[in-house]
Amino acid sequence: MEYLHRMVDSLLSDNLETFGATLVEGPKWCGKTTTCRQLARSILELQDPDIRDVAIQNATVKPSLLLQGDTPRLIDEWQTIPVLWDAVRVAVDRRSLPGQFILTGSNAVRKEDIQHTGTGRITRMKMYPMSLFESRDSNGTVSLKELFDNPQYDIDGEQSDLTIERLVFLACRGGWPASLLVRKEQNQLRIATDYINSVCQTDISTIEGMDATDNKPRRRDPAIARAVLQSYARNISTLAKRKNLLVDVETHIESLSDKTLDDYLYTLRRLFVIEDVAAWNPAIRSSAAIRSSVKREFTDPSIAVAALGLTPQQLLLDMRTFGFVFETMCIRDLRAYSQRLGGVMNYYHDRYDLEADAVLHLQDGRYTLIEFKLGSREIDMGAEHLLEIKRLVQEHNKSEGQVPLREPDLLLVLTGGQMAYRRADGVCVVPLGCLRD
Repeated sequence: MEYLHRMVDSLLSDNLETFGATLVEGPKWCGKTTTCRQLARSILELQDPDIRDVAIQNATVKPSLLLQGDTPRLIDEWQTIPVLWDAVRVAVDRRSLPGQFILTGSNAVRKEDIQHTGTGRITRMKMYPMSLFESRDSNGTVSLKELFDNPQYDIDGEQSDLTIERLVFLACRGGWPASLLVRKEQNQLRIATDYINSVCQTDISTIEGMDATDNKPRRRDPAIARAVLQSYARNISTLAKRKNLLVDVETHIESLSDKTLDDYLYTLRRLFVIEDVAAWNPAIRSSAAIRSSVKREFTDPSIAVAALGLTPQQLLLDMRTFGFVFETMCIRDLRAYSQRLGGVMNYYHDRYDLEADAVLHLQDGRYTLIEFKLGSREIDMGAEHLLEIKRLVQEHNKSEGQVPLREPDLLLVLTGGQMAYRRADGVCVVPLGCLRD
């Protein structure tokens, strides 16, 4: 099978040239092991039951035995034996060479389970399900990096190959590499459904509780897990408060406590199923005017669709719901495309309803204000929001005694339409089906 290149390929190579070990984290089935295998020269697969039992026994006696092998040595799902973290750290110190180990993990291990953070020895990087460009659904005619780097970058007339019907299907299918191996499109949709079932039936009970004192996984109820996922799905791309989620879940699950809900949300975060977007709070309005709730998001839009049991046909008849799903898909792709640039996603929304659906900050301080709009009729409104926020920043910088804020380097409207262009006011309009890193 041909390997489909991922956005993190070059970042992983850079990390191996720089650090002794690299931890690649992300949701299961997103392709971590396959990607890391491209660079690994030996592998310890802790998901293989034939190997796992022997490995656990060896780890209780001498963990360093499991680290022997050609480097980079891939330790797949290392969290199965948490002591390996500290063993890797010690080995990196002793060898004093970069590129010794690659660790993969599909759940985040608690700080209490390791003795040392690994700072300076083990670097971390996140991997997401496939973006549209990685799955070869976006034609990649517009580069996000070039939009930042070149104010004269000509995007006018670049066209997406994706119809709205195709976008809906791709959101339902998701970015799961396994789905690309399936010939029939109807069967491709079953991957996300199976992912939800696996999370609820098995994975949710592999994680210790928030207040665990015995370091043992906690048995959780699949019905509650499914109800929490469904509530999240009904509120994706919104600022729904936790108390509203609780009320929503309680319509299906009686007498759910605050503590129990928090435990399930904590677990879903550690499994990289949900990844919320935090608020951007620039000093351009009174702090009381800026909303600070997190925006509810999944790591892949198909999780929301599968949790709600929706089909592409149903979503095509409900464009309002698909608008929220489309936003999740845009955020997934932007996270992937900006990863090598150190991208961090936020949003802006104040009590005057001025908003930017996303604010993408790069490691070097540059940032873009972004609106997600499915149709052409909404583009003007999205552009007005972005221009108004830019104006507020400019007005702030004119005020005496204020610490200047950097003006946005790019104003971007991502659409489900088919043509890219730069407006006369400087706002770039780009179909998601054209975008790449």
